[in-house]
Amino acid sequence: MRLMMATMVAAACVATPLRAQDDATKRLDDAATVFSEVMQSPDKAIPRDLLTKAHCIAIAPGLKTAALGVGAKYGKGYLSCRSKGAVGWSAPGAIRIEGGSVGFQIGGSSTDLIMLVMSEQGADKLLASQFTVGAQGSAAAGPVGRTATAQTDAQLRADILSWSRAKGLFAGVALEGATLRQDLDDNAALYGQKLENRDIVTKGVRPPAAAAKLITLLNRYSALESK
Repeated sequence: MRLMMATMVAAACVATPLRAQDDATKRLDDAATVFSEVMQSPDKAIPRDLLTKAHCIAIAPGLKTAALGVGAKYGKGYLSCRSKGAVGWSAPGAIRIEGGSVGFQIGGSSTDLIMLVMSEQGADKLLASQFTVGAQGSAAAGPVGRTATAQTDAQLRADILSWSRAKGLFAGVALEGATLRQDLDDNAALYGQKLENRDIVTKGVRPPAAAAKLITLLNRYSALESK
């Protein structure tokens, strides 16, 4: 009996990190799918010239409506930034998103969120352990279409541009008050240790195999030159 109980406990200890790894891997794949589907719509995609200029991108698939507050959302996702001194995008860092009124403009109990960080200042703040959109960086709804020529003055000045997709509709959203936190547990599931997002992005951490699809898509739809 003692041997059986010990075996069950050991199995549970192994299953827990494996489950976390599976969840983190699936979320990475979902983020890649969201980005691919959005960019494959020629008239409703994120303008490629904005992707070319962006310092970082954050993608959170399937944000859920919170019980408190109209439009409030919570969920998880990933960020990636331009690899300084190298070609392409960095390995992804895990994030949690809480609060704000993400996606209420186009409805839906589940919302996909994409954010482009357009300034070095915004990128630096995004890589902090916690970042509140609007309070620590200006934000605006991102333009939709083949090019960014329809940008307003507010969009041109914004540190962050954001888009939301719900019920099949994709549009720019004013993302104010949402808090982004690094998710050390998900990073541990992917990398085997609780790496800080800043270290993942700036120290050339090798991307996990599960991130290959997302990074390939980012490189395909944006210029490959590093910032």
